Formats: sequence, C-alpha cells, structure tokens
Amino acid sequence: MAQARIDEARRTLEAAGVGPELLSKWDRLGSLLLECGSAVVAYSGGVDSSLLAYAAHLALGERMLAVTIHSPLEPSDSADQAAAFACQVGLPHEVISVPVLDQDNVRGNPPDRCYHCKKAILGQLHSTARERGFSTVVEGQNVDDVGAYRPGRQAVTETATLSPLLASGLTKSEIRLLARTLGLTVWDRPSAPCLATRFPYGTELSQEALQRVAAAESYLRSLGLATVRVRVDGETARIEAPVDQLDRVLLHREDVAARLTELGYHYVTLDLRGYRSGSRDEGLVK
Repeated sequence: MAQARIDEARRTLEAAGVGPELLSKWDRLGSLLLECGSAVVAYSGGVDSSLLAYAAHLALGERMLAVTIHSPLEPSDSADQAAAFACQVGLPHEVISVPVLDQDNVRGNPPDRCYHCKKAILGQLHSTARERGFSTVVEGQNVDDVGAYRPGRQAVTETATLSPLLASGLTKSEIRLLARTLGLTVWDRPSAPCLATRFPYGTELSQEALQRVAAAESYLRSLGLATVRVRVDGETARIEAPVDQLDRVLLHREDVAARLTELGYHYVTLDLRGYRSGSRDEGLVK
C-alpha cells in the first residue's frame, strides 16, 4: 500500500511533465523513507519540511508523526500555519514547545547558536520518537543548504538524524517544483529562518526583542512584501526587501517609519543592497 501511494504520486509527476532526473530523485526519496520503517518528521511548515512530511506520510502512513517545535525564536503564527497544512493533507501532527532561550549558548547568540539550538530541538524530537516507538527522526535539509553557513548541520550528524531530501539530491527549486506539481499549497511559501538571524551575533536575545521584530515583519508583509527581513542593530531597524520591491517600501515610507517607531525602533532604514539570505553571516568563516 505504501509503495502504491508513492507510485501514484510519481504518476502524477510524470503526467505533469516532470523529467526523468527529478523523477529518479522522487523515487530515491520514497525508498529512503520506506527504509525508515517509522519516523518523526521535524516539520516547521515551510516548503522543505512540508514536502518531506507529505512524502513520509505517503511512504509510512500512520507510522509517521510530523512534529512542529514552538519556541520564542519562531513567529507566533508559524505553528498555526504548520497545523493548517497538516490538517489539509491529513498528516498526524503535534506541536511541542522547547524553551531554547533558557540556554546561555542560544540566548547569547554566538555564531554557532544554530548548533546549540538545533541540538536541543533534535534532542527533544529523538526523545519523542523513543517515547512513541518511532525508529528514527528525519529533517528537511536539501542540497542548497550545503553551500551556506549552517552550523546546525553538526547537530544533525551528532544526533544521527536523517536528511532524506539531501540524500536524494534535491535542490530547493526542485522541492518547490515537486510540491507545486503534487498540489501542495505551500509550494511558494517564502523561506522563514528563525528570528534570531535578525540580530548581530553576540547580541543577547530576549522574547520581547524577538516579538518586536516579528511584529515589524508582519506589518511589512501586510504591505505586499512576501520576502522581507528587519535586521536590528541597537536601536536601528534595517529593512531588507528584494531590490525590485524597494519602491514599495518607499511608497509607504511614512507609514512604515511610524509603525516601526511605534514598535520601539528609534531609527528606520532601508538597505539599498536589498534582501540577502544570511546577510548576518557575511564575513564569517564557513
């Protein structure tokens, strides 16, 4: 039955014109998930983890559990978005809170913060897997993540967590294509790294500061900016938006300045270089 579900999805992809190379990667993903026997899926609700959870459900049925970690480093609505998609496609799903800010090496925001945070989160997921009788934990790294500064990868290795998307050779664009072709409504959801990435390394993180930056970005998205970051430097909010959308920020200049000032930022600036994924990592040794 499980293989039949994977094969049915493959026929959908093939009928839509997906090429043989990507079909082969889909087959590989299905095989890797079947080999797990059962699995807890680290599921944030983003496109990568959503495709992984969907494929895991096809391969494993009720022998999988999608788990969303709720922490102060995530926007307050992220767990709700994850739950909505899980309900939409019928995934077994739970939300578990992890107080990562209780750890000095997360709250202090060192350059390897992601390692310590990921280690805590994966530790919780493995504990859940053991308690519930699942054989392994899988997470959503892909090929594109390998070339970026990702200290969390060390935690994945140390906890023996599996990365089936990466092992299948899938890139971010291929994951989006598969998700779109399979009718997953999250296929074009923008990437949403944790809120700690908005602050310079070494800046102590607080729940108040994280909530403030989340509110600022939520307001900017309401203006039609699908991808936007508010990088915080002391009392300054530096807005990063795609270069072709900088005009939209300027069009609402007075309202943007008023709203972000209301949130407590004394200076509101626009980064003329535009949005850059991982801009806080610029200059770090990879």
